[in-house]
Amino acid sequence: MSALICGSFAYDTIMVFHDRFKNHILPEQVHILSVSFLVPELRREFGGCAGNIAYNLNMLGGKALPMGTVGKDFTPYREWMLSCGVGVKHVREIADTYTAQAFITTDLDDNQITAFHPGAMNHAHENSVTDVKDVRVGIIAPDGREGMIQHAAQFHEAGIPFVFDPGQGLPMFDGADLMKFLEQATWAAFNDYEFQLVRQRTGKSIDELMHTVQALIVTHGAKGSTIYTENNTLSIPVAKVNRLADPTGCGDAYRAGLLYGLMNDLDWEMTGRIAALMGAIKIEQHGTQNHRFEKAEFEARFKESFGYAL
Repeated sequence: MSALICGSFAYDTIMVFHDRFKNHILPEQVHILSVSFLVPELRREFGGCAGNIAYNLNMLGGKALPMGTVGKDFTPYREWMLSCGVGVKHVREIADTYTAQAFITTDLDDNQITAFHPGAMNHAHENSVTDVKDVRVGIIAPDGREGMIQHAAQFHEAGIPFVFDPGQGLPMFDGADLMKFLEQATWAAFNDYEFQLVRQRTGKSIDELMHTVQALIVTHGAKGSTIYTENNTLSIPVAKVNRLADPTGCGDAYRAGLLYGLMNDLDWEMTGRIAALMGAIKIEQHGTQNHRFEKAEFEARFKESFGYAL
């Protein structure tokens, strides 16, 4: 049985400006802004939530089935996924479009200027959950708006339990939209900022929200995560980190840990700790798909972090 991961594929082009934006942007002239930044450092990374989650789940030993829409430039990404053992049967190429792309420029103060082109992601609704067989669990990750709505409804109608994880797609939905997602979903996952935004938009309390789904997972970065269930509130600690390199993609790595636990009927204490360790391993490397581990290494790090064997 597998996990169907509905979400985006993207190329992340990351550039480093060896100065500070504030030294080149004149506040009194911002209405006629025209600036150019020399960026001697540049790297292009494979990204997008579906790709990232599938990459991480595959390393854990779970069968990941990513579903997304991509453009005519997807060939290098496809080859990378296949080389990692991740199937792309349910990744649809949309002619005359580009795969979603983020262009990120970072300065010496870690300020960022980002341009995002959704491209083929806007065609996510052309994929259908019902085309996939033998799905144990699913996840709705950030994607095109209509695709997210359609796939959630299809999971629900097919009786397939799924995680609602809107991430950076959250601003596309109002309170009524969010409540519809939560009523259809089995579980929901947010970071702490997203959770506050959900509470604000829905007008619901924590207690009301946690009784809408079987479990509500809220991550707090370096402070760990909280898992709310109908009968319990679990505080999940962070795993030991050897170095802090890049937090980008940590949430996707954490979600892969959640899916692995759900696919294997693990309890929430264990599932949350596996997810936490996935995030810790990811943060030690730049990029979202550049970290690697073997099963024995993961098990050793789990025991080191939490004091008992996986």
